[in-house]
Amino acid sequence: MVFICGGKDVSAMGDMKPINLETGEIRQFSEEDVWNALRECYDPEIPVNIVDLGLVYDVEINGSSIAVTMTLTAPGCGMAPVIAEDVKMRLVQIQGVKEAKVNVVFTPIWNQSMMSEAARRTLGI
Repeated sequence: MVFICGGKDVSAMGDMKPINLETGEIRQFSEEDVWNALRECYDPEIPVNIVDLGLVYDVEINGSSIAVTMTLTAPGCGMAPVIAEDVKMRLVQIQGVKEAKVNVVFTPIWNQSMMSEAARRTLGI
């Protein structure tokens, strides 16, 4: 994959866009890009990302919009707005994403069996 800089307003990170060398087209984001961005989001009280914690229930991509349905480890979690905003901000930073919505639900209720094996090891469970 080759990256090209786009436009005159290049950010400090360098407005890089993946381009297909065969077609010359700029690649749109993929579901993998979305999951990778979600893996950068953490519950501030737990040293495991929200994907490995099992907090993400669904990812829906519709053109340039993403909707994430997720939960928290406890319904009364005071960090809900912070975590949801972090998810949204990371998603809209993906090249090609114009809108991101985060729906926090509590059905089904989260439990430790939803965590990945890596998360269980990290937390000593």
